[in-house]
Amino acid sequence: MSKRIGSNILLLGLVSFLADTSTHMIKPILPVFIAALGGGGLAVGVIGGLTESVASLLKVFSGYWSDRIKRRKPFVFLGYLTSAAVKLLFPLATAWPHILVLMPAERVGKGLRDAPRDAIIAASADERARGRGFGIHRAMDTSGAILGSLLAFILITTLAMPTRSVLVIAALVAFTSVIPLFAVREKKGSVAQTKTLRPSLRGLPRPFYLFLAVATVFSLGNFTYMFLILRAGQLFAPELSMAMPVLLYALINVTYAVFSVPSGILSDRIGRKKVLLLGYALFALTCVGLAFVRGWPGLVAFFALYGIFRALTDGTQRAFVADLTPAEVRGTALGAFHTATGLAALPAGIAAGALWRISWQWTFLYGAVLGFVAMILLALLCRPHDAGPSPAQQGEQNTT
Repeated sequence: MSKRIGSNILLLGLVSFLADTSTHMIKPILPVFIAALGGGGLAVGVIGGLTESVASLLKVFSGYWSDRIKRRKPFVFLGYLTSAAVKLLFPLATAWPHILVLMPAERVGKGLRDAPRDAIIAASADERARGRGFGIHRAMDTSGAILGSLLAFILITTLAMPTRSVLVIAALVAFTSVIPLFAVREKKGSVAQTKTLRPSLRGLPRPFYLFLAVATVFSLGNFTYMFLILRAGQLFAPELSMAMPVLLYALINVTYAVFSVPSGILSDRIGRKKVLLLGYALFALTCVGLAFVRGWPGLVAFFALYGIFRALTDGTQRAFVADLTPAEVRGTALGAFHTATGLAALPAGIAAGALWRISWQWTFLYGAVLGFVAMILLALLCRPHDAGPSPAQQGEQNTT
């Protein structure tokens, strides 16, 4: 069986590249923008958590609906267009509660598109190359994040552009992301017999639920990246407190992009569980390091490790969900995964923000503890053979 990667993966990678160029022009400057509008650490935590949680409520529905009507692309198109439209309102914010409303509204688009898009990716790669397919998409996605954060740095430092002007440019870039979608092709199917719009999770296998529980526990500790930006800002002089965190944020995305494809290939070869165990452990160790780092060299190292952790886990978790579920309910399963982990982001953000008010160290130690707990649960609850033998093992068996 050939390890084929379909053209849809490259097209959707280009879509994500353009969308993330826009998004990551905004994200590294957002914590400082929130602070300038009067928001503190708790506000950052609530905004970060609420953003993912509100958007995640749509993900199980969009995945389920795309399974029912046998069409994924309309949800993907509407999702990217919605996000672009809401971004136009960011420069108009005059108080941090405005961001509290706008960020979840912008992520509604993500809620509409993620599960159907991931289902297209899963269907566009041979089973033995599914991890590589998700890795390629995540690498292209994150390459846009690198470009976006570097553009933000250049616009702020070299061109001395005001924050609101950067936000306007980011919104305009977002609209270009829908253009490659016109070339995406999916197999059209007939409308399903059922007329209900309510998703049902009854047909999903038990190993999926076990992994979903583990991933949700991990998400309770995987608080928003914005706390890393806030911590970085504390370690630099006031004149560098905006520019240097943006560069460090770019470093996260560089390491993420570089390691995404190798991580996906590694998960194809040795199995998803082993790669996820490594990723969860690396997150916990990174949080411990950030809790005690005092100088910029250590900060650089841990920001880089944070990017590697994301490369090891983001695509691999999605590929693992796809492995554990039949194709006909894969959109529903991916939607349930995104919803559960996204809903966990709100209590994660609130807890991290509340601990930040006590001490920034407690925020990172909280993440470390839950990272280690998730690693232990993954080792105990999720058996490697739940999704069948690894593709590499299957290939070896077929040759004997």
